Amino acid sequence: MSLQNDVMVALKAAMKAKDQTALAALRAIKSELLLAQTSGEGGELTEDQEIKILSKLVKQRKDSAAIYLEQDRKDLALPEIDQAEVISQFLPEALTEEEIEKVVVMTIDEIGAEGMKDMGKVMGIVSKELAGQADGKTISMIVKAKLT
Repeated sequence: MSLQNDVMVALKAAMKAKDQTALAALRAIKSELLLAQTSGEGGELTEDQEIKILSKLVKQRKDSAAIYLEQDRKDLALPEIDQAEVISQFLPEALTEEEIEKVVVMTIDEIGAEGMKDMGKVMGIVSKELAGQADGKTISMIVKAKLT
């Protein structure tokens, strides 16, 4: 599993550099990967499972940062944002809104979606196809715009 190896190399580098923010983020990744491996059937994780775990960790940190910023606590929000950036380094390159829109339009044409009643179908297909490359909120916003 190359992700675990990449995380361990980055963890060692962060220890040498005494980068506490990176250390916290990398330890969180390592912990989640180990939990996922040891729970359930065990064994190696697929790339899709790894991407889901990393996406979840980034989303958690961004949500926490948003809450802290709402409460005017920049001192708590900044480390969360920094950790999200560290974790994002291990995710595939994010797509632009135009690229996401192309995939959404292609999917709508393929399944013949008409109106908001087909939003669930379109979201399911597009979310699977773009896993780790786009967040659900952006996909949802584009799908809604195209189906209305």
